Amino acid sequence: MNVPHATRLILFNKPYGVLSQFTPEGRWRGLKDFIAIPEVYVAGRLDADSEGLLLLTNDGKLQARIANPRFKMEKTYWVQVEGTPDEAALAALRQGVQLNDGPTRPARASLMAPPPSLWQREPPVRVRQSIPTAWIALGIREGRNRQVRRMTAAVGFPTLRLIRAAIGPYSLDGLAPASWRDSDADLPALVRAQFKPSSTTR
Repeated sequence: MNVPHATRLILFNKPYGVLSQFTPEGRWRGLKDFIAIPEVYVAGRLDADSEGLLLLTNDGKLQARIANPRFKMEKTYWVQVEGTPDEAALAALRQGVQLNDGPTRPARASLMAPPPSLWQREPPVRVRQSIPTAWIALGIREGRNRQVRRMTAAVGFPTLRLIRAAIGPYSLDGLAPASWRDSDADLPALVRAQFKPSSTTR
């Protein structure tokens, strides 16, 4: 008979140049080079040219809840931008900016020091000697295509490097680049607590 499998939620620190899928494509690598676990699937996505937290699970319902816009958990990003955003730019991000597919929802946005123990990216970020860079901590509850990059560009500060630091209660803490670990959370209880339909969906 079939034995029910235990629900697993994998936290992976995705390097630059890796797709949110197991098979490689073109110049991008796939997850199979890093995660050799059968029957786990990506819950949500992260662009190949972005780094940081990616969640995978063997539970279809949990996967759907994490990815479903009705249950969006806040995603926290560390964003290195070209230039130094002023308070007006940060206020615009907080209020929501107009993109070509409509206005964004209000976000959390603040300047931050460079992330502690930040690893080197391969290839390195190209910066111009004459233009300073700064880091923004940005929290959003949406998941549009390349949304963070478009948001910072809309307020005049192009994104140079993008790292997803957290998804809801899950974070990169203690997780080295290209490494993964199982979540030690009580997943059934966490699902009940975290995945409640948002009243702000449109």
